[in-house]
Amino acid sequence: MTPKRIGILGGMGPEATVLLMQRVIAATPARDDADHIPLLVDMNPQVPSRIARLIEGRGEDPGPVLAEMARRLETGGATALAMPCNTAHHYAPEIRAAVEVPFIDMVALSVARAAERLGPGGKLGLLGSPALRRIGLFDRACAEAGLTLLHPQDEDALLAAIRAIKAHGPDEDSRAALRAASADLARRGATLQLVACTEFSLIAGALAPEAEGIDTLDLLVAAIRDAALGAPTQEDGTAA
Repeated sequence: MTPKRIGILGGMGPEATVLLMQRVIAATPARDDADHIPLLVDMNPQVPSRIARLIEGRGEDPGPVLAEMARRLETGGATALAMPCNTAHHYAPEIRAAVEVPFIDMVALSVARAAERLGPGGKLGLLGSPALRRIGLFDRACAEAGLTLLHPQDEDALLAAIRAIKAHGPDEDSRAALRAASADLARRGATLQLVACTEFSLIAGALAPEAEGIDTLDLLVAAIRDAALGAPTQEDGTAA
């Protein structure tokens, strides 16, 4: 069976999008080129800044830009859409409203996996942009799943690390910031932690030794593979 074409809303950031593509290739059981998943990638680094809009209250609304990207990908033949940016999932309603094909929801996938591991009342740590706390994206999903979500206390350090990775790639300072945030969450009882920024997926090995990470990008990769290879999907694009 020929794999289905999956559309990627990319460029947020560019390295994270390339990392997603690399992981999809690695996760696909292929013996030849034709066995691999066809990806239609809109690599658009000019999507308006989510940090500026959601944290600083300035700049253009990313929603209409993401919706237009989704329409282009659907027109190009994508049978499902995925977006390797956790914070941009704030605009998932606009994306869904713009197209008929499923949108694979990385937030829903990640919280569902954490709930399986922890059970009701479990503590989950979140390593991502401070924008995630401000918009309550994971908080709402965790509350519905019966989980207690903890955010790092030094959000400024994590935001600086994200900006540094976007500017010049991973470095020791960004790894140290992620490790410190991870250790902080573990001390407060959240040893299971979501790597919920695709910039941090580039340095996911930097978590504190006492922490266990679930990389949201890995769950997105598995869902892309399942959607492309014919696994049934639900309305949110997750595997049934």
